Amino acid sequence: MAIQFQANSFQELVADAEKTFPDECCGFMAGKEDGEERIITAILPVINSKEGDKKRRYLVSPMDYMKAEQWAEDNNLQLLGIYHSHPNHPSVPSEHDRVAAQPYFSYVIASIMDGAFANIQSWRLNDDFQFEEETITN
Repeated sequence: MAIQFQANSFQELVADAEKTFPDECCGFMAGKEDGEERIITAILPVINSKEGDKKRRYLVSPMDYMKAEQWAEDNNLQLLGIYHSHPNHPSVPSEHDRVAAQPYFSYVIASIMDGAFANIQSWRLNDDFQFEEETITN
C-alpha cells in the first residue's frame, strides 16, 4: 500500500494544516488507484465541524461528505481518503481516529508544530480494524 501526491495536492494539504493551526484541519483526498498505489490529484478542504475545542478533534459533516462524493464523481475521480492535522502532536492516529475511521479510506495526518509543518504519515485500517502505515511517495 502506497499513496502518492501529485500536482500541488501535497502543498495544498500542508498549507491548509498550517493555516488552520492551532486547530485541526480536515478534508478529503481524491484521485485514482493504480494497483496497490493511490494517486492523490486533488485536495478538498472542508470546515472542521467539531463543536467546542478543535485543537484535539475534527469532524467532517455529512453534507461535506456528500458534496465531496459528488465532486469526485463529477470529476471522474475516486474519493480515496481523509486528511487532518495534529497541532503540536505527532502524525500518529489516536484511538479516537481509529474508532472513527472507515475501511478502504486512507487517513493522512499532518503534524504541525508551533504553526509549521513537521511530518506527515498515511494510515489505513487492516482486516482487524487496526491502522497500518502506508508509504507516502512523491
